[in-house]
Amino acid sequence: MMNASKEYYVCSCFYTHNIFLQQYKIHVTYFEDDDRFLKEWKQSLASKGCKSDDQIQKVLTQVKSEVARRKTLGEQFLERREKISENYTPLHPHIYKLKESYFTEEFLNIVQYAKSNTATLEELVKQLKSENAKEVYSFPVFTENFCQEFMEEISHFENTDLPKGRPNTMNNYGILLNELGFDEDFITPFRVEYLRPITGLLFPDWGGDCLNSHKAFIVKYKVGEDLALNYHYDNAEVTVNVSLGQDFAGGNLYFGDMRWVPLRDTECTEYEHRPTYGLLHRGQHMHGAMPITSGERYNLIIWMRSSYIRNEMCPMCGRKPTLVKTVGFGDGFTVDAPEVINLCSTL
Repeated sequence: MMNASKEYYVCSCFYTHNIFLQQYKIHVTYFEDDDRFLKEWKQSLASKGCKSDDQIQKVLTQVKSEVARRKTLGEQFLERREKISENYTPLHPHIYKLKESYFTEEFLNIVQYAKSNTATLEELVKQLKSENAKEVYSFPVFTENFCQEFMEEISHFENTDLPKGRPNTMNNYGILLNELGFDEDFITPFRVEYLRPITGLLFPDWGGDCLNSHKAFIVKYKVGEDLALNYHYDNAEVTVNVSLGQDFAGGNLYFGDMRWVPLRDTECTEYEHRPTYGLLHRGQHMHGAMPITSGERYNLIIWMRSSYIRNEMCPMCGRKPTLVKTVGFGDGFTVDAPEVINLCSTL
């Protein structure tokens, strides 16, 4: 449940940075200045095959359209959520409220240990599977029955003609779970009561014990739609990625190093994501998803954020954030950092 007295913000870089051009597999910036854009990006775009004046103009049109979309995102979100709330009839209404029966016994045992007064990092890690990439951990989370009902609910909603906000510029298919009504009674208690005791031990330097907001969404990979996900980092301090399932082949995840480590100095490792299993990693850890070769796959992604950490430096532009007021959790920034410390210590 979001603190009603706490206002959340985005950094102004949300309107200028990390604009992904799918056809050229590149993130660009745009500062409302075409000449500056061409000076900064024309050479890089040309190396990706964007060379003609017509191609450049199409890119500029696309970039400006994305900036305009971001500027009205809060208003669009409120409009979509109202329409969905008034017109959508859930297929499985009971899953909108989190219950312990949705979790595997192994996951509940991990949470119980992490909450104990005697819990240590060393002993917790023994209960998880440490993957080849540094500080990447996997463990079973949900039961197969819950995953099946969750995917059926998402598919049911996707088959309606109601408006749908997509997760980000890199995923064309998927659902923002706050628009569908999962935030209040599902994602927030999942983050606070179950995940945060674990992340507090695993990622203390990344605000793991003080993750006080999130962005949660479903991504979908299917032959003929989104097949893969390019190498990137998340707008999060800690990310949990749960494979919900479906029949699919391929689509392994791969991890490099932290975002400030040059790619030439990075050795990537693969991870085969199994249905019902979750993967925890630092948001700034570079990663991607290889193409699926058949079937379809649904993943639950939660970008968990600590305002105590990001109020000092925006993870997307690497600077002290310049705050812009928004609706909901925004990108997890708050105005008063001392309040954040007090809030985290009492949760």
